[in-house]
Amino acid sequence: MTSALHPRPATDRHDTEPETGAPATEASHAVIGQAMARTRLLIGRRFIGRMALKRIGTGLELSDIDAIGVIKRIGSDQEVTVGTIAEQLRIDPSRGSRIVADLVKQGLLERAASQEDGRRSLVRVTEAGRKVLDDIEAIKQETITEATAGWSAEDVETFGRLYLRFTEGLEAQFKRFEDTES
Repeated sequence: MTSALHPRPATDRHDTEPETGAPATEASHAVIGQAMARTRLLIGRRFIGRMALKRIGTGLELSDIDAIGVIKRIGSDQEVTVGTIAEQLRIDPSRGSRIVADLVKQGLLERAASQEDGRRSLVRVTEAGRKVLDDIEAIKQETITEATAGWSAEDVETFGRLYLRFTEGLEAQFKRFEDTES
């Protein structure tokens, strides 16, 4: 049985490095684990979001841009309610409601009636809200560009492809973990 708690013995590994076909080494996995820990700390400190908020000077909080981001990310696939935002951000619905109310007052979000159920109130990003998200996205892209300065175009492309693949693998593991928790 293999899992994060019970990995296969090093002698039984069948993983290979995709570029070379050579066996993946425990040392390579250790380097990835160390990089993940460092990345987690940067993400936990909300480095890019905090930097972006400081630079655009809107007076918003990180939870505000998270809420707007939820709507932008899933709003084209489904109707978004305050409950949806709270669920996606893993916060209490009353906190989600306060965040949305504040963003509506600031003109970054607007409420609308659901086309599916007129009793439901939907939340949408306004043009001003899209502008804030665009500014934050530009700062994120600038940060990535600076972090990869000196890399070849091929290295950036390869990293992007492999990072996406790695993230998808983690997401699949997380889904399996959540499925076994239910």
